[in-house]
Amino acid sequence: MNRFFAASTVFGLVAVMAGCHSSSKAYDGPEASATVTMGFHNFDPQTVTINPGQTVRWNNTSLIWHTVTFDPSKAKDENHVALPKGVEPFDSGKVNSNGNYWHTFTEPGIYHYICVPHESKGMAGTVVVVQKAAE
Repeated sequence: MNRFFAASTVFGLVAVMAGCHSSSKAYDGPEASATVTMGFHNFDPQTVTINPGQTVRWNNTSLIWHTVTFDPSKAKDENHVALPKGVEPFDSGKVNSNGNYWHTFTEPGIYHYICVPHESKGMAGTVVVVQKAAE
């Protein structure tokens, strides 16, 4: 392999990888009751269960950006996203590598969500918000 080709290949790879990273800021949201990791094309865990008033935090540990989308109108298949009756759709927008997003859930029910650019790869998750039993 000639040196020019090898050097340009390495430089190109470095440039592509540099474009995948973003500066990360410290998490400054409310205390999270559940944390979901955004991997290459998955949410882990895929399902979390919390109580009303609790917060879920998503941490993007992959090299690519993702979304946390609870909006059926942004899905390729609107059946992949579902919200309890009366809950307005919401979306994180781009969550860059090393970034995070959080949401505090107030209404009980089952929330199905997706990552918009990776929906076709099955990147989907569920938040179950259960009402605490009376004490």
